[in-house]
Amino acid sequence: MRRDGGGGGGAGRGAQRARRRQELLLGALGVLLALGLCEAVGRAGLVRRDYLPPASEVLARAVELAGDPLFLAGLGATVRAWAFGLGLACVIAVPLGLLLGSVPVVDEAVRAVVEFLRPLPSVALIPLVSLLLGSGTETKVALITYASVWPILFNTVYGLGETDPLAKDTLRAFGFGRLSVLLHVELPATAPFIAAGLRISAAVALILAVATEILAGFGEGLGIFIAQAGLATDGTRDVLAGVVWAGALGLVINSALVWGERRLFPWTPEHRRER
Repeated sequence: MRRDGGGGGGAGRGAQRARRRQELLLGALGVLLALGLCEAVGRAGLVRRDYLPPASEVLARAVELAGDPLFLAGLGATVRAWAFGLGLACVIAVPLGLLLGSVPVVDEAVRAVVEFLRPLPSVALIPLVSLLLGSGTETKVALITYASVWPILFNTVYGLGETDPLAKDTLRAFGFGRLSVLLHVELPATAPFIAAGLRISAAVALILAVATEILAGFGEGLGIFIAQAGLATDGTRDVLAGVVWAGALGLVINSALVWGERRLFPWTPEHRRER
């Protein structure tokens, strides 16, 4: 019987690996088709090269930028602002979400304020925050933090609401207090939801970092490079190369966070299906 179970588990893992390979192949095929289409349109002259250079030239320029110290320094500035803002958002959103999800009175008291602030688009706040804090790292970090708080906050509150009530009642029956229940039951059960909110916020934070730099127009950062290239006479290739770097950075960040979720929370339903 154990041999059958092991064979079934091995077959399941093999099917899962085959499915992942198929997904990777299909994704790579989609990218190649898109690049091929852009290359064909650019080479055929259907669109002026000033507007859409061939994909091969854009990719070659993106690779060339990997050896440019000034570009790498700007990329590092963007990543630092992203990391600081996202980290600060976690420090704010997780404790606040635990408080709102655990104490209904506090949730009801601040709900109106939260519902008022949440719909405000972060990009619309760039001029105001730039006026107050200038156009440096502080502005980027403040805007990234504001935009990144909401997914983490609401996922934390939602995760607390999904905690198994039987587990909480069992600890209370054995005399555990409110804090012990929070630390031993609610927080571990909420951790996968917090991780999902963090993954969403990571993408939002990168968008805000680059967008803030583009609108600022000076300083250092990936968005600054894109903005300055857009002002050049033949800067479309550099603009698109910067966009390629932004997309690659976002892909790496998301892949790393997904990998971390799979390793830290293998018991969640979506990850159990992948095993």
